[in-house]
Amino acid sequence: MEDSVDRHVARWAAFWKDEPAFVPEVEGVLVRMMYIKKWIERADAAAFAASGDDFTLQDYKTLHVLMVQPWPTEATPAQLAEAANVTRAAMTSRLDRLEEAGLITRQMDGADRRRVLVRPTAKGRDMWNKYIFEGIARDQRALAALRHEELVQLNGLLRKVLLSLEE
Repeated sequence: MEDSVDRHVARWAAFWKDEPAFVPEVEGVLVRMMYIKKWIERADAAAFAASGDDFTLQDYKTLHVLMVQPWPTEATPAQLAEAANVTRAAMTSRLDRLEEAGLITRQMDGADRRRVLVRPTAKGRDMWNKYIFEGIARDQRALAALRHEELVQLNGLLRKVLLSLEE
């Protein structure tokens, strides 16, 4: 069976037929990974749009980095901005929204009054728990075509690629 990426690669292969630098398998892998990532992002966006909550995907992503970042139970806005890959100004805006909704607290660090510590509230933890499991279910749907053994194999192959890039 052919997918849309096979057709994409075939067009490129015809165009670059005499170019040894073009490797159809590399193009296919990278475009498929990009399409899978886009599918998941669209599914996430659609789920938050349809939720009816006044809780956005950006709210969730901000709460998520707070919940999973390396500093258990608290982080500074700068640490969260770096973890979320957003500017400090964008993070401040996101934190304002989450604090107003009662999902986080911001307090001065007792040891260093220049530092602000962000912590999730019980309501924030509950909101994160609600959406994390819905997201896990969407991720599993995205990869449902693969058996467990195939997922293990795919993980091993992707790990090998990532380790070579991290050297």
